[in-house]
Amino acid sequence: MTLSTVHPVRSLHHDVTERPFIVIWEVTRACELACAHCRADAVRERHPRELSTDDGRALLDDLASYGPPRPMVVLTGGDPFERPDLVDLVAHGTSLGLSIALSPSVTPRLSEPALIELRDAGAKAVSLSLDGATAATHDGMRGVPGVFDATIAAARTVHELGLRLQINTTVTAANVTELPAILRLALDAEVTLWSVFFLVPTGRGRLLGTLDALQAEEVLHWLHDISDLVAVKSTEAPHYRRIAIQRAAVDDVEVAFPPGPLRSALRRATGELIAAQRPVPRRPRPPLDVNAGRGFAFIDHLGTVFPSGFLPVPVGSVGDASFSAIYRTSPILRELRDPEALRGRCGRCEFRTVCGGSRSHAYATTGDLLAEDPMCAYEPAPSVTASPADRPVPWSS
Repeated sequence: MTLSTVHPVRSLHHDVTERPFIVIWEVTRACELACAHCRADAVRERHPRELSTDDGRALLDDLASYGPPRPMVVLTGGDPFERPDLVDLVAHGTSLGLSIALSPSVTPRLSEPALIELRDAGAKAVSLSLDGATAATHDGMRGVPGVFDATIAAARTVHELGLRLQINTTVTAANVTELPAILRLALDAEVTLWSVFFLVPTGRGRLLGTLDALQAEEVLHWLHDISDLVAVKSTEAPHYRRIAIQRAAVDDVEVAFPPGPLRSALRRATGELIAAQRPVPRRPRPPLDVNAGRGFAFIDHLGTVFPSGFLPVPVGSVGDASFSAIYRTSPILRELRDPEALRGRCGRCEFRTVCGGSRSHAYATTGDLLAEDPMCAYEPAPSVTASPADRPVPWSS
């Protein structure tokens, strides 16, 4: 198969070695919830050394200095609504030409008046987490009863206020069979995007069960199956791009990639749930070629920069240097952008330039940023030239 003959993956039109496509800023780690899968080990109180309002404005100034196309900026946490200056930060970023989105926790702070104020300040989108199709599952993961019902209500409010709505779902071994029912809820909420996150065992998430590689492959194929119903994004599963390319290159997907038990079960449940109210098919949204440190970066509440929020390897601090300089010159980020530096199956894979594997899963399981992705079941073609021999790296554990 010649990869250049198919175009099922979107590529950025700017140099990702110079500027990111999206920057996630964890404005605080404070949160009222105690989610079982929390990356951040969120706490009740704000950290006394988290970036101040002036620090935050300076950071947004730096991000805007790239000029068009400026990075998308997502303010997350913890719960960003815990910051009293959130409206000021959104208004400042918007005034600079940045597109600002919010990723709040569903607590009493997420009120309609607060959302109206943030919308009027320039916020463009809101993402809400929905990790189960029932209160029992979702509230069990969130650690607080009543959050499921509040999330459904908040999603309705976000949509009615004219903000783009994204639903984030963390898929685990415990809730994977609920994905079709969550899809139904996402369709009913008229979401702009459904982001399905493949759990990385970091933070509190170490205590939850992840899917194995074959199960992840089945779920990714199912996500592609339903991508004509809703725009889908796979988070920490970049091999969704490999699957999109493979499927586009065959005449009969069912023969080339026969469904296994999990995908078959997901398909049956999906058919039952959408039979009475099937959405009008839409053109599938091709996945975007972005990866940790390669078009994507994360800044924590103290100003430390990471390739991703799920890859706890610091590459600099905005207290010591500008974000733009860190992103451009960090040796770690530069190596993450080099597909020839990858090891194991990822280093031998013919899809390594468009996938690259989840660096977060690799690091969480091996301590090596450049190791093969254990969540990917694909065996590379034997004719592909192997990557250079493994070599020790200073940040391996």
